[in-house]
Amino acid sequence: MLSTQNEIRNKVNIENCRKDFPIFNVPDNENLVYFDNASTTQKPHKVIETITDFYCQNYSNIHRGLYPLSLNATEQYEHARINIQQFIHAKSNNEILFTKGTTEAINLLAFCLSDNHLKKGDEIIITILEHHSNIVPWQVIANKLGIKLVFIYTNSDGDIDLEKLSEYINNSTKLIAITHISNSIGTINPIEDVIQMAKRKNVLVLVDGAQSVGHMPIDVQKLNCDFFVFSGHKIYGPTGTGVLYIKEEHVEKLNPYQTGGNQIKTVTTHGTVYADSTAKFEPGTPNISGFLGLSAAIDYVNTIGFDAIMEHENDLTKTILKRLNTFPPILIAGNPKNRSGIISFNIPGIHPMDAGILLGQKNICVRTGVHCNEPLMTHLKLDGTIRLSIALYNNYNDIDLFIEKLAWVQDLLSRQK
Repeated sequence: MLSTQNEIRNKVNIENCRKDFPIFNVPDNENLVYFDNASTTQKPHKVIETITDFYCQNYSNIHRGLYPLSLNATEQYEHARINIQQFIHAKSNNEILFTKGTTEAINLLAFCLSDNHLKKGDEIIITILEHHSNIVPWQVIANKLGIKLVFIYTNSDGDIDLEKLSEYINNSTKLIAITHISNSIGTINPIEDVIQMAKRKNVLVLVDGAQSVGHMPIDVQKLNCDFFVFSGHKIYGPTGTGVLYIKEEHVEKLNPYQTGGNQIKTVTTHGTVYADSTAKFEPGTPNISGFLGLSAAIDYVNTIGFDAIMEHENDLTKTILKRLNTFPPILIAGNPKNRSGIISFNIPGIHPMDAGILLGQKNICVRTGVHCNEPLMTHLKLDGTIRLSIALYNNYNDIDLFIEKLAWVQDLLSRQK
């Protein structure tokens, strides 16, 4: 039975949204099914035009320039910071630090915390759901300082055990670093509960929001997390852009990760005094156009609204799961209580990479492998999966084409055995 878009047209005109993304308007991409949004999202005209206009009409370096081009560029750049502050509901734009992405943000934070907050004998808690970017930096710091890295495991459904987490938090625990949404099996973690547990023990909390920021509203003040990170390219913005939110009370306590120009209050032959704000963490000339593009992406998401986005994506997710569950003998990895639009599965007897290559030949874009989640895959006894992940421009026709080509892959590979 073919699916229909009637259920959502009263909320979001998906065809109009899809037309905002030029990649789908290329003749060769007429039947492009892009289900690799957890890896990176496509870019709307608004983002591309913002970047182009900056380079064509307003390009200059920012800060300290007293001529109109530089003043205008600086104003646009700092407006982007305010726009992002308001988007995640931070208290101040002084809590918004620009990075190259989630990976750099976590590495930056790991270095800064290791400089004056973490010491030998301390403990850091992370979950088995974490992306490698939220595992490896803490492993490095743990090995360097003699810190114990504690993993919280999931049950077979892919949900973490909050009771076990509560038991593991002790006087030696200094940080919990946890993903908001698993990038491989779609688990939406109970972040509010985790943070409340941590705060009762005065433990810092880092939330990896790479997979949540483009799919649900974020309010860092309401969450009461100490740090929140995300990448611009996951929310329809440019690559090479990211954000590290640092609760204002921590800004002065942390020392810079790198040094150079633009972060300085004063430099003498005897020493350096850094800026009072997050500027001290941003040396050198930044990715100006990228953050203007990220700000434009946030404006685009705001024009649609998360109520509409969440309803649409939830409807698509339920439909995909229903279609896959009637498609024997597919095995879906995990069955979390709260799930995002990220779904991993396998077809017994078919290697995920073989399926991914063949689907790609039919213009179906999915991701295969361990998804930078090797510890989780080991825990779930999986060598890898086929992963699809949705975004606001996906529609029911995408699902129909995907299921049709998946059946073709299964039939083709079965006949070859």
